[in-house]
Amino acid sequence: MTISNLQSPISFKKLLSDWATAVSHPQPPTYTGPDAPLTQLTDDSRAVQPGACFVARVRLRGDGSVWSDAHRYIPQAIDKGARVIIAQRPAAELGFAIPEDVVYLTVPDTAVTLAWLAAAWYRFPSQQLVVIGITGTDGKSSSAQIIFSILQAAGLRAGMLSTIKAVIGEEEEPLALHVTTPEAPVIQQYLRRMVDAGLTHVVLETTSHALALGRVTAVAYDIAAVTNITHEHLDIHGSWENYFAAKRRLFEMVGSAGAWKLDGGNGYKQAVVKTAVLNRDDTSFARLSQVDVPRQLTYGLHDTADFRATDIAYTPSGTQFTLHPPAAVISSPLVGEFNVYNMLAATAVAHALHIPPETIQHGLQHVPPISGRMERIHRGQPFQVIVDFAHTPISLEKAIGVARKMIAGRKGARIIAVFGSAGQRDVEKRRLMAAVSVRDADRTILTAEDPRTESLDDILDLMAVGARSAGGIEGETFWRIPDRGQAIHFALNMALPDDIVLICGKGHEQSMCFGSTEYPWDDRQATRLALDAFLANQPMPDLGLPTGTGQ
Repeated sequence: MTISNLQSPISFKKLLSDWATAVSHPQPPTYTGPDAPLTQLTDDSRAVQPGACFVARVRLRGDGSVWSDAHRYIPQAIDKGARVIIAQRPAAELGFAIPEDVVYLTVPDTAVTLAWLAAAWYRFPSQQLVVIGITGTDGKSSSAQIIFSILQAAGLRAGMLSTIKAVIGEEEEPLALHVTTPEAPVIQQYLRRMVDAGLTHVVLETTSHALALGRVTAVAYDIAAVTNITHEHLDIHGSWENYFAAKRRLFEMVGSAGAWKLDGGNGYKQAVVKTAVLNRDDTSFARLSQVDVPRQLTYGLHDTADFRATDIAYTPSGTQFTLHPPAAVISSPLVGEFNVYNMLAATAVAHALHIPPETIQHGLQHVPPISGRMERIHRGQPFQVIVDFAHTPISLEKAIGVARKMIAGRKGARIIAVFGSAGQRDVEKRRLMAAVSVRDADRTILTAEDPRTESLDDILDLMAVGARSAGGIEGETFWRIPDRGQAIHFALNMALPDDIVLICGKGHEQSMCFGSTEYPWDDRQATRLALDAFLANQPMPDLGLPTGTGQ
């Protein structure tokens, strides 16, 4: 990511001084050499312009192995005009000759340094906003949207940065393809735009990647909320313990908020007690509750939760439950028990922000449909079709469970699940997801989902092993159809009235990766085209994937 300032250079020494002034820990690296006016801060050697500060990022996996190392690009950055090089290894060790007019500064962690320099570059915008961080394996984007809805109902000027989009006042912007939480400079840039637009609050979806890779290190969080922590991203983190530690980091950041010395002048921020919002029913509760945070609120169906739901009723059109406190009936267009949990988490966050109960209820009942989350697609077909982002064993299990409740009482109604499993990601998920679907759905269609550089056939083979392990019979209860469009069309042709076709794994995403190429893809649009073809008794059109008939 690159930050440029072509109007007036920014002093390197001032960036370090501002960092030192903003927080007591961590302090910037010691530097006593000559100053350097900077036009740019970047960790991309290809983007370096004269006057740049190039940060040689080292990205580590959770097990400590190197994911990527930009040190080899230092000579290229210097040739392009970089004035400052931030590195983790001495130039002599790397065998590089550094010109006399180039500052070369070694630091313990270039990712952390980049985060703080980016924050300083944008004048620490998170200190001028009430920052609400949402983490967890599933439900982060939904919870962020629900919280945002409540903030709007309260009349607060709020922004949102999720894996789906950025919202700045009246503006909405889609994020990059397959983005988790953006890199630190992007986050700081968005936060600065929010401050400049006069916003006072921001909901920031915070992934384990962002926490582990230092992207949110220089964000002044006020409230941290967790949805759940389950089996996911072990390919990046190396182990469940590392994955959990990354999630826990968000709560540790809230607990250490006293390290910030800068007062951003936001009265709302000054009034908020630093708070952890925990899922009382999740296995993460016991350990996260031990993190030292000034205030802790819990939610769930457990009797001891601070905010809980009773009398839950599910319908095809939404969910109704009684919220405690204050024993108010909530009717929401969101479906499923997992969305009850998401609404409870949002309620606890809103309570921590001193939002009145009646405003919270209004926000819950008027949250708009969430893109790619149990999103219904209707073109006049005699059965239901739903697109959902579920891409983990637990989230797939929950999505199928919601669908099962939606057809409860309809004799013979079935659930037909369509999904894949991504390449270059946690391999164990492939077997687990297929087994969950064969166990809980009535029919399972295995297909492509971002195979990347892995063999799609190999991925589907492993998923088929999982399906058979749960009693699936290929050709009778599960099928392999590599092309995702053809798989959706196949499922539609299998469906009978009252069935639900559940298409999982991509949700709101706008591309699918084969090799190193991102092909345009939207599950919702593909489903609409498949439905149109189905209703017209036509074959599925080729949608341009390399698995399609036209390739």
